[in-house]
Formats: sequence, structure tokens, C-alpha cells
Amino acid sequence: MSRILKVSGFAGLTVQMVWGIGNVAGHMVGVPPYWGQLVGAHAHFGVLGILAVVTGLAIDHYGTTGKRRSIATWGFIAGQWLLPGTLVVQATLGIPQLGMLAFLWGILLAAAMAVMTLEALAEPA
Repeated sequence: MSRILKVSGFAGLTVQMVWGIGNVAGHMVGVPPYWGQLVGAHAHFGVLGILAVVTGLAIDHYGTTGKRRSIATWGFIAGQWLLPGTLVVQATLGIPQLGMLAFLWGILLAAAMAVMTLEALAEPA
């Protein structure tokens, strides 16, 4: 499972880099009104991609198993993609109410990090 998390992280970084190229191209031809929010999605794809790779490596390092491994892996993957995805849909469709979903995706990410905090605390000194 940690392999899929690392793959998801590298895929997120690829999206972030292509997104950045698109941002530059967008500024060259004229910026649509919702572009500022799309730049925020670019940052989320990048930061969450890096954290997915690191979390995948940490899962392997700590030997995380069972329910904790599932929460850390799938909670992070869901949050990694749905948080910036929600920003994109919210911005392009002009539906600000969708922003409330960011709290749900943030909770998934926080749960994954809380599990890894417990794993780090449980590691012998």
C-alpha cells in the first residue's frame, strides 16, 4: 500500500509541474477571472505530492500495518487529490459552497498525519 501512496505522490508532483507550465502559459495569453484560485490548486498538488512520497517512505520505515496503514495510505491519497480537485471545480464552476468539502478532505489528511504521529511516537529510541 505504501507503494501506491508514493506513486500517488509522484503523480501529484507531475500534475503540479505541468500545472505550473499551464500557469505560465495562462499569464502569457491573458488570465481568466478564476485563475488566482487555480494557482492555489497548483501549490496544493505540489506540497501534498511531496508529503505523499514522504509518508509512503515513513510507512515503510515504521513498518506500519493494519488499520493504521490503511488510514495513512487511503486517507492521504483521498485528501491529496480531492482537496485541490475541489478548489479547481469550485473555481471553474463558480460554486463557492463546494469549498466546505475542503474541511472533509482536510480531516482525511489530518487523520493520516495523526496515525503517522503515533507511529513515530511508538518507535523505540
